[in-house]
Amino acid sequence: MTAMPLLPQVLPLLLLLTSADAVFRFASYYGDHMVLQQKPAQAVVWGYGEVGALVTVSLIQGMDTISKTAVKVYGDVGIWKVLLDPVDYGGPYHLIAQQTFKQEVTSIHLDDVLFGDVWICGGQSNMEMTVSQIFNASKELARGAHYPYVRLFTTSLESSDTELLDLAKVDLEWSVPTTKNLGSGDFTYFSAVCWIFGRHLARKLKYPIGLVESVWGGTPVEAWSSKTALSKCGLSETPIEMIQRYEFTDTLAGPCDYSVLWNAMIHPLLNMTIKGAIWYQGEQNTGMNTNLYNCTFPALIQDWRRSFHEGSMGQTDPNFPFGFVQLSTNQKTQPNDNYPVIRWHQTADYGYAPNPKMPNTFMAVAMDLGDETSPYGSVHPRDKQTVAFRLYLGARAIAYGDQRVPFQGPFPETIDIYYNYSYMNITYNQELLITHACDHIFEVRVNVNGESQYTWIPAPAESPSSKVVTVTFKGCSHISAVRYAWSDWPCEYKQCPIYSVHGRLPAPLFIKYFN
Repeated sequence: MTAMPLLPQVLPLLLLLTSADAVFRFASYYGDHMVLQQKPAQAVVWGYGEVGALVTVSLIQGMDTISKTAVKVYGDVGIWKVLLDPVDYGGPYHLIAQQTFKQEVTSIHLDDVLFGDVWICGGQSNMEMTVSQIFNASKELARGAHYPYVRLFTTSLESSDTELLDLAKVDLEWSVPTTKNLGSGDFTYFSAVCWIFGRHLARKLKYPIGLVESVWGGTPVEAWSSKTALSKCGLSETPIEMIQRYEFTDTLAGPCDYSVLWNAMIHPLLNMTIKGAIWYQGEQNTGMNTNLYNCTFPALIQDWRRSFHEGSMGQTDPNFPFGFVQLSTNQKTQPNDNYPVIRWHQTADYGYAPNPKMPNTFMAVAMDLGDETSPYGSVHPRDKQTVAFRLYLGARAIAYGDQRVPFQGPFPETIDIYYNYSYMNITYNQELLITHACDHIFEVRVNVNGESQYTWIPAPAESPSSKVVTVTFKGCSHISAVRYAWSDWPCEYKQCPIYSVHGRLPAPLFIKYFN
């Protein structure tokens, strides 16, 4: 795609338009250099004006008017909202909005507008980590200059007790990627995972990608969920003791109150037409409503989909693709198993994605990316390149329908137990790459004193064929479950024992109970 220079004939008109009335304006997340969602969807453009005024929105390329739409300003606040005609990817375009009120005409405009795919990037601190904080940061920062059609936007960290119509503040207005805004600026930064995911898409698809970052470190899923979504999981008002425990004892934590970030950082974006979302969160929920995450996370996905579809006047797909990162590691010595529990609950207890409860989702497994020497704490691994690439593979397969792309690690298809010989055969859904011995990563649950007590013991395993792992449990008369990689830190960096043959994608953890 070749950038089109601003034609001399258009310059006088655009210079005149910069003296717009302050009352007549675009909403906070519209600006020069932005990306609007391409066809078949229609992009939403909205803003504020004088109630009762007529607003005409024109999309212009060169000297040609591509589309023109007129609407009335409505409501107590004075809102105008239009659907542009479907536009193929490319650009740049000029977008001009003209308000006519009591015979007075006021105009505003946006320059260098592109059409492509818009992705929301949400979550907590691992999504918030900037490019300057990851491995090979200087090399990654330098890549920004090679992707001028990836555009960046960052919301400010704001919370609210009520749903806001628009963003209270913007940290990074729509921008072309530079070394400064990717990670080395004093006041601006951008998510490494979001950026790398976006540049992979732009390189493959060869059209503009718009990335909208809305994240806050140390925040639980409940803060990003609407009251409607939380009510589906039996949650209403935030318990006072929960706020005290997580907001005031962890100086790095953001607000934990229910819905406050949904209200301030997601609800204002709902009018935007988007392609999909990626999500990296869950660490905070290892200590907050852990056993509800198999409800709260799927409920968030369902509610975001419904809300973006309605807010965009039906243009955002009601089942838009949603990718997420299954949590990495935190500590080798663990007081509980909350990290594997959250990883399991991130899949609604299926172990893989997409699944019947979470359709059109994709997952990047990260439990093999432990980073014990990370200066940001081991909970913040610096290999965000691998995280983003695994998300990209999922997007290729799920969001863009490329069935040739392997994006899932191996997962058990059947488990056959042979008690007479004290072993079980676990047959996986694809061929396996066994990197080393599986002596301690599989465990079986052995009942003690009848059914009332049990213990987990390591079970040696080997692979007799390309898709089968044999787990032995000699000396155990009966077992009630088997699990794989069920620990906070199951393996060292990229050294889990089981990967896919193609793509070296790690097998995710699983747990299976027997009758």
